[in-house]
Amino acid sequence: MIIKDSKKQRQIRTRKTIAKVSDRPRLSVHRSNKYCYAEIVDVNGKTVVGVTEKKVAEGKKLSKMEIAKEVGKTIAALAVKAKIKEVVFDKGSLSYHGRVKAIAEGAREGGLVF
Repeated sequence: MIIKDSKKQRQIRTRKTIAKVSDRPRLSVHRSNKYCYAEIVDVNGKTVVGVTEKKVAEGKKLSKMEIAKEVGKTIAALAVKAKIKEVVFDKGSLSYHGRVKAIAEGAREGGLVF
């Protein structure tokens, strides 16, 4: 299947590689210009836990990078509470840089193993 949209093609390629290699749940990260989102999705495609930047940053005066790190720590805490320790990091079509990297580092600090 050939898709002309390069972002969509990169996202499909990333998810296909994750599905082949691992039977662990995936930590899926999405970043818009305004907010960051993270959720843990099991192998069947059901969302186990999810966090948005809106809920984490309520009333706090932090930079976008610091808020992204807090999102990572929060998703890790929720995952540990749901008895999930090991995940696969799914960045979709995004590059591992900036806020996406900050979410990953925060999740590692929170106790998740990729």
